[in-house]
Amino acid sequence: MDANAILPGDDTELLPETYVIFITENDVLEGNLPIYHIDRTIKENGKIFDDGAHIIYVNGEIKNDTPLGRLMYDLNCSDPDNMNYKELADRARYFKRDKEGQKIMSRIMEEIVNEEKIEAAKRMLDDGELTIDKIAKYLALPIEIVEKLADSLQLV
Repeated sequence: MDANAILPGDDTELLPETYVIFITENDVLEGNLPIYHIDRTIKENGKIFDDGAHIIYVNGEIKNDTPLGRLMYDLNCSDPDNMNYKELADRARYFKRDKEGQKIMSRIMEEIVNEEKIEAAKRMLDDGELTIDKIAKYLALPIEIVEKLADSLQLV
């Protein structure tokens, strides 16, 4: 993440503070905590290595009556009318009920499906068991796309 944040030769003090937040469905760290802040430490002396990089795990299982618990509830809630946070509910309502929002979501979902089809086609081509024609047919992809993929994988 830091590779493009500063120019070569710049002082590393110019690096911005970064946060990587994982919101997990289950308590992957198994500590029965709602949130985990991960700090880097130097093993040899136990001191915190403060490089400005932060990792946070949020346990999505906990949906209690705390601000974080209410947010986890909202992120799993399918009905915007039952959400706790107005801003999130309004945005969810837009994508679920507004015609323009639904168009945007449909386009995004179509892009995701197409990306998954492309990845599946690459795996199928790499496996070598099926012809380009059959891969195109089974994945409902234009044959030209599968041919380009095969060419890019140097399989043609």
